[in-house]
Amino acid sequence: MKKKTVIFLSVAISILIFGSIAHKYRIYGPIVDKVRDKLSSFKEDTSHDNNTSVANGTIDYDVVGSVIDSYKGVATYSNGKEYTKNYGKSYSKDGYYYGYKWQCVEHVKRFYYEAKNHKMPDGFGNAKDFFDEAVPQGQLNKKRGLVQYRNGGNEAPKADDLIVFNDTKYGHVAIVSEVGEDYVEIIQQNVYEKPRVRYQLVCKEGKYYIEGRKPAGWLREK
Repeated sequence: MKKKTVIFLSVAISILIFGSIAHKYRIYGPIVDKVRDKLSSFKEDTSHDNNTSVANGTIDYDVVGSVIDSYKGVATYSNGKEYTKNYGKSYSKDGYYYGYKWQCVEHVKRFYYEAKNHKMPDGFGNAKDFFDEAVPQGQLNKKRGLVQYRNGGNEAPKADDLIVFNDTKYGHVAIVSEVGEDYVEIIQQNVYEKPRVRYQLVCKEGKYYIEGRKPAGWLREK
């Protein structure tokens, strides 16, 4: 067994132990965060591509704050079964506010900051608020600093797009991780045991529709 693999397994065991303690006693201090960060760095080293989830480890979705997936080096954390709960505020090292741990909004803002160095001019609001119905197709959503496209419009989704669902009270946001000829895969936070989901992609007369759970649309860097 390679030295790096041995180290990775040791760190993985550590995160499970600390994660279990944190979940039981609601402890989310610096020690747990440091162990989690260390695990994420080793996971990135052992990944073979940008779509690799947690490698060679057992995922426990009930351990709140544990790494359950990753895309382009940005971890997805478990929020457990109670999707309405949060575990404090999440910030970047330089103080940029991501959102509440471990809600869906926290994940997409952290992805756009860590993977794309993008800070949103206005990062507040519920998930459904990330899509502005008043913004025309292909125009800039100034609150998010991203170009906005509608489901059923003339622009197909692409990998890294921020996808917005507004079909529930608070809505839901996720990141497009893969696009095929007839499907779209998303990576998401705060959906129990489903960090990745695929939906059907249909093109009709030059317009693109995501079927299944229908989003309002998707946002993209300029």
